[in-house]
Amino acid sequence: MRTFIAGQQAVAASEFVELAYGFDELSVGIDRELFVGVPGESPEERAAREAVAREVLEELRERGETDEVSAYDAVYAEALMHTVPLLRSSDRVLRSFRKGAAA
Repeated sequence: MRTFIAGQQAVAASEFVELAYGFDELSVGIDRELFVGVPGESPEERAAREAVAREVLEELRERGETDEVSAYDAVYAEALMHTVPLLRSSDRVLRSFRKGAAA
């Protein structure tokens, strides 16, 4: 059985959703960089990013009271806020190792 929407065939479930709801109406997901950060950001940039991330997280929690997807997004976003990018953590380990080796 074939599924056609607006004259286009939907082969996969994701294509069906895209065709049924339109590209503009799909959720874009969570911006991981907002919650994790990027290497090399200044303390001012980090403070601003974290402030926005807290606001977005609070909004997701509020929407999560009535929307299950938003509730899961809030849990995921909060977990991202508590992670440390591998490169940032490895730099700290290398610096502490070098200090210990020099002593």
